[in-house]
Amino acid sequence: MTHEHEHEHEHDPRAIRTEALERLLVDQGLITSAAIDTIIERYETDVGPLNGARVVAKAWTDPEYRARLLADGTTAIAELGIGGPQGEKMVVVENTPAVHNVIVCTLCSCYPWPVLGLPPAWYKDPAYRSRVVREPRKVLSEFGLTLDDNTEVRVWDSSAEIRYLVLPERPASTTGADERTLAELVTRDAMIGVARIDA
Repeated sequence: MTHEHEHEHEHDPRAIRTEALERLLVDQGLITSAAIDTIIERYETDVGPLNGARVVAKAWTDPEYRARLLADGTTAIAELGIGGPQGEKMVVVENTPAVHNVIVCTLCSCYPWPVLGLPPAWYKDPAYRSRVVREPRKVLSEFGLTLDDNTEVRVWDSSAEIRYLVLPERPASTTGADERTLAELVTRDAMIGVARIDA
C-alpha cells in the first residue's frame, strides 16, 4: 500500500489490518509493494470501470435498456451480470446538454464498486467531498471540465443505502458505433461526473 493510502486510512481498522497483511506478505518475499500498487491501479482504472462502460454503451445503443436503467438502475445493471456489495441499490442519473450530474459521498466514501472498481484517492479526499457540494463548478473546472453557464449542475450524495452512476452524454461523433467501440470511450471519471467523453 502506498504512503498516500496509508496516511488516508491511518485510523480505519480495516486499513490497518490490510497494511499489516501487506507488510507480512512483502517481508516474507511473497509479493512486492510495486506489484500490490499495480493490482490496485488495475482495479481502479480497468476492471471495475469496464463494467460501468458496458452499462453506458448499452444504454447509448439500446433505448429500451436506457429507459430501464434510468427507472431502476440496480435491476438494469444486473441484467448485464453486474452487481454485488456496494451496488445493491443503484440510481443512474443522465447528463444532458441542460443538466450535468456529479457524484460524491460527503460522509465517507460510499462508491459503486461493481460498476466503477476501486474509488480514486481524490474521491475519498475530504476536500473533494466538501467542496464539490459548495462549489461544484469550480471543482469541475479543476478537473478540466468547464460547463456552460446555462448548464444546471446537480450533485448527488451517495450513502450506504444508495449509490449513483452518471450516464454521460454520448458524443455526437459516435453515431453508428457499436457497443464495444463505445465502451472503450467511457471513462471512470465521466461516470462520476468530473469529466465528459470526447471522441
